[in-house]
Amino acid sequence: MGRGRVQLKRIENKINRQVTFSKRRAGLLKKAHEISVLCDAEVALIVFSHKGKLFEYATDSSMEKILERYERHNYTERRLVATDPESQVNWAMEYNRLKAKIELLQRNHRHYMGEDLDSLSLKEIQNLEQQLDTSLKHIRSRKNQLMYDSISELQRKEKAILEQNNMLAKQIKEKEKTMAQQVQWEQQNQGPNTLSFLVPMPPPCLKMGGIYQEEAPEIRRNELDLTLEPLYSCNLGCFAT
Repeated sequence: MGRGRVQLKRIENKINRQVTFSKRRAGLLKKAHEISVLCDAEVALIVFSHKGKLFEYATDSSMEKILERYERHNYTERRLVATDPESQVNWAMEYNRLKAKIELLQRNHRHYMGEDLDSLSLKEIQNLEQQLDTSLKHIRSRKNQLMYDSISELQRKEKAILEQNNMLAKQIKEKEKTMAQQVQWEQQNQGPNTLSFLVPMPPPCLKMGGIYQEEAPEIRRNELDLTLEPLYSCNLGCFAT
């Protein structure tokens, strides 16, 4: 004989209610996983306990994508019935939906910042850690790509500057060579006589009295003549005495 039908009503005993909640929650999550695998369906399950603790399950497409798809679907249906006089109710539902979405985003943001983690289970914390690791890998990959692009740009600029410097140095050498050839050509056309003015003349040598060296021999000769005559007369007088 089969088991009788159990009447559905609230369990008054707190312990029995908690045990039943844990069992039924585990069975519900299992059934959600089974239907997602067997039927290839996208399943999103959200459960809040009487203490406000969150339990959720979502397929590989993640909870956010399923909720966005659900919102788009509802928005399309609401547009079809926009002429309904009950549009005020629709706006109230839209307000509640957006409010719930904002609360979900705020809660996820707090979790990503490492806050309000007491309500999470070990598995949820592990999932959160995995999400953060994946995000950190993407951030580091993007940073490395930006650094590689910056280094490549600097190397390209360096190469362009080196090429410009080599070109300028080559132009300077060609200009110097042209100027040297032009000076040599002018010297050959002008001849040796016209180049004598280019040879620096030695400065005239001066004596102590400011007399040029070229006039010095005759002046010295006159001075010797003047000095010898008194000496000669003096010697003759001495011999005479």
